[in-house]
Amino acid sequence: MSVVTRFAPSPTGRLHMGHAFSAILAHDFARERGGRFLLRIEDIDGTRSRPEHVAAIVADLRWLGLTWDGEIVFQSARLDVYAAALARLREMRLLYRCYCTRAEIAEALSAPHGAVAVYPGTCRHVAERDAPHCWRLDMAAAMARCGDLSWTDHGETVANAALAQGDIVLARKDAPASYHLAVTVDDAAQGVTDVVRGRDLFEATHVHRVLQALLGLPVPRWWHHALLVGEDGARLAKRHGAPTLAVMREAGVDGREVAAKLRAGVIG
Repeated sequence: MSVVTRFAPSPTGRLHMGHAFSAILAHDFARERGGRFLLRIEDIDGTRSRPEHVAAIVADLRWLGLTWDGEIVFQSARLDVYAAALARLREMRLLYRCYCTRAEIAEALSAPHGAVAVYPGTCRHVAERDAPHCWRLDMAAAMARCGDLSWTDHGETVANAALAQGDIVLARKDAPASYHLAVTVDDAAQGVTDVVRGRDLFEATHVHRVLQALLGLPVPRWWHHALLVGEDGARLAKRHGAPTLAVMREAGVDGREVAAKLRAGVIG
């Protein structure tokens, strides 16, 4: 089976070195195996996605010397596909409406230091009403339907632990699909065989494996890589003051040299 990987950024801001590292790893994984590398723009957050960020993403990847196969896929053009997936899950009676406000959820999720805060299912059994709501997956019911699940990370079998994630949101009040639903549906539709992404998304994979089982989708292999950190040990991200690729590109820095250093494990 031919290898297919992807890089799927959200156009809600500029890419930084951590993005570059992940994109390079996914790109090289496919190229070294004679496979295909895809670019997908996850732009369903209508309140934050910006066309100028899409243009910058394309320019940044080209600046790094990365190429992709086929046309760029935009999630905003696939809303009907996500709606169909949600409809299937509703038919299975696995979704429920959640009317909680952010303040109510924040209060409900308060937990002792070190404990994992999980949505307590406040709206799981309340009567439906005509009011703004998101759609949550009844995880206990979903797991009961799926049975035992597992997936592989770097070739090692991982026991699925989605129940610990609680009743995750699959469609927000202000967005037609959540990250969890859209990424699962799109990876299957694009034939992605190997998901190369940061370790920060390891826990989310438990949820994605459940959705694959429920929707009858193929199961890829996962390769979660370590996050890029600076000399101080802090993750290289915009909120930590890491320079964006656009700033470096516009300053005349050689993007291919930056990519070569990242491949060699050199930062800075």
